[in-house]
Amino acid sequence: MTTMGFTTAAIGVKTMPGGTNVKLDAKRHVRAGETSLIRGRVTPAAGQTVVVKVGDRKVKTVHTRGDGRFRARWRAPRAGSFAARAIVRDGEPAAQGGSGSVRINVYRAASASYYGPGLYGGNLACGGTLRPGTMGVANRSLPCGARLTLRYGKRSVRVQVIDRGPFSGNREFDLTAATKARLAFPSTGTVLSTR
Repeated sequence: MTTMGFTTAAIGVKTMPGGTNVKLDAKRHVRAGETSLIRGRVTPAAGQTVVVKVGDRKVKTVHTRGDGRFRARWRAPRAGSFAARAIVRDGEPAAQGGSGSVRINVYRAASASYYGPGLYGGNLACGGTLRPGTMGVANRSLPCGARLTLRYGKRSVRVQVIDRGPFSGNREFDLTAATKARLAFPSTGTVLSTR
């Protein structure tokens, strides 16, 4: 399912003791303020109580339908990367179990440019040398090594802050040429960022 270029992916399947399976799907790419539909299925299906959590916060407690399906909606409060889980409660704490986690990336818009050609072989502010295949971004305020997911169109990439910049214009990020190529990003524009 695709909405505004964002996709739904089914991951997060886990088998609990006693043979209960919990499968979890979620809309994995949303903008801050938008809603992610989280749905899943418990087998065997007989009237299970499921607690849906994102991060360490409970989103909703639901009961499975006759076929074991359940659903909940979560409004993304801010940019970031959040883990969603579904926990089945069977009346006994020892019988509780849950799904694997599903990563939901929540984005905000950020202006960006790219750098690289002409600077290859130079030192990076966070250590290392800039090369044509170097993946990463430059940012003025995020700490060196900070991880973030960038999205442009239908492509996304997880990178680290490896340098300082940009130092011209009002842009927030400078993408390395390799990051630019992976996203099919033009020279300047707007990317979506989880940080």
